[in-house]
Amino acid sequence: MNKSKKNGHKPGKTRNQSKKTNGKKRSALTNQKGDKFQGKPSTTNKRRGNKKSLTAEVTCTGLTNEGKGIVQWKGKQLEVEHLLPGETAEITLSTSGRNVHTELKRIITLSQDRVEPMCTYFYECGGCQLQHMHEQAQEDFKQETIDKLMKPFGKPEPILTMDHPYDYRNKSHTTFGLNKERQIIGGLYAQNSHKLISMDRCLIHDPKADEIWQTIKDMMKSFKMQPYNEDTGRGFLRHVLVKVGKVSGEIMVVLVVASPIFKGKNNFVKALRKAHPEITTILMNVNNRNTSMVLGDQEKVLFGKGTITDTLCGLKFDISAKSFYQINPVQTEKLYAKAIEMAQLTGSETVIDAYCGIGTIGLISSQKAGKVIGVELNKDAVRDAIRNSKRNGVKNARFYQGDSGEFMMEMAARGEKADVVIMDPPRSGSDEAFLSSVVKLKPKRIVYVSCNPVTQVRDMSYLVQNGYKVTGMQPVDMFPQTVHVECVASIELKLSN
Repeated sequence: MNKSKKNGHKPGKTRNQSKKTNGKKRSALTNQKGDKFQGKPSTTNKRRGNKKSLTAEVTCTGLTNEGKGIVQWKGKQLEVEHLLPGETAEITLSTSGRNVHTELKRIITLSQDRVEPMCTYFYECGGCQLQHMHEQAQEDFKQETIDKLMKPFGKPEPILTMDHPYDYRNKSHTTFGLNKERQIIGGLYAQNSHKLISMDRCLIHDPKADEIWQTIKDMMKSFKMQPYNEDTGRGFLRHVLVKVGKVSGEIMVVLVVASPIFKGKNNFVKALRKAHPEITTILMNVNNRNTSMVLGDQEKVLFGKGTITDTLCGLKFDISAKSFYQINPVQTEKLYAKAIEMAQLTGSETVIDAYCGIGTIGLISSQKAGKVIGVELNKDAVRDAIRNSKRNGVKNARFYQGDSGEFMMEMAARGEKADVVIMDPPRSGSDEAFLSSVVKLKPKRIVYVSCNPVTQVRDMSYLVQNGYKVTGMQPVDMFPQTVHVECVASIELKLSN
């Protein structure tokens, strides 16, 4: 990790930074009693049931792909959250058999890459993992992560970063509950738990989205609306999903409820619209299942047309409550522009847009291709893609519902060809069945857009073993303040002798 001093950050600047928990400040660099560290190694043994707890001084030597600090302890490599390379710290270790759990107690020597997080909830929430690092350090971390992963295929291009790395999410969802005083609270779950953190603002959300759910939280008491309790199965309002058209300014609000019986819904909608006249559509989504999924199957439009429209790369797209649409449109335009550039389209090619979703990248590429074929398993997404094609007057794109791999195998069996395959799979990547169908079809070029470079490397290794070569890799910082990074790669068919 480079020790850059961008933004004027100096070593020791954050020595008095504090960790805020429900309005109470607790130093991140001292223990809970406020005792000062004397700079000597400390190992304290405590028995907690069958667990053994002790304290040790460690030095961080690097970061994992998840942004956790790497330390050595008694011959073991351990991971410590919120610790940066070069920092010496006191940590608490809880051992149970071979398992060791670590917790950062206080930092003794600070890295010059460390800054005070802008978000009050950073150390509780877990939604962002890198706010304690300044922007240059975040950029270096992501570049080094991609460089290391992609080393078998060559050197990636410098990562495309974002000028304003906050307020970028066009989609957010908030959960509601009751605190110990039985007051209604709203916020996000703590990392890897169902503990609800009471919040008033998320710095990577669209600010207007946070204003809207705050208004809804304040309205709940007067409308006798109880938050849903997952343990008891009682209550009404589970989540509020807000989608914002960053270009159009249109706003969708989805009330995710546990029952289709919504008493006083007309007055509720009227009051919400009065408070926020910028809202263009309101929906009620019924999710009465015991599930971690946010949205249920039943949906009813309470106001407006039920969708919003936004512009991406010059084309207009209809977005429904369940539509997949890239979270960060500013960076998406950079990503898609690079993907189209890698496709090297001249106007005559047949392009397959696999995992096409609502047709964004396929319709954008249609402007430079001869013909585009989009394939998507989700029938609702295919319907949206067809509608988006008509909305933009695209004549050379067709969208089909089905498995992309099976579709390409059938094309190959009929002797049909495709010049370019653009693939944008989920985080789990593709499977061998899909990749083998690509190899069978033998497109001259594959453009692989990935939100998980780890699975992208796995899939590209398969393609390289089966007659292809990686000719370019471009990382894009789609999710500033988090460890996630998007990467698009160009993969070309090797010429046979």
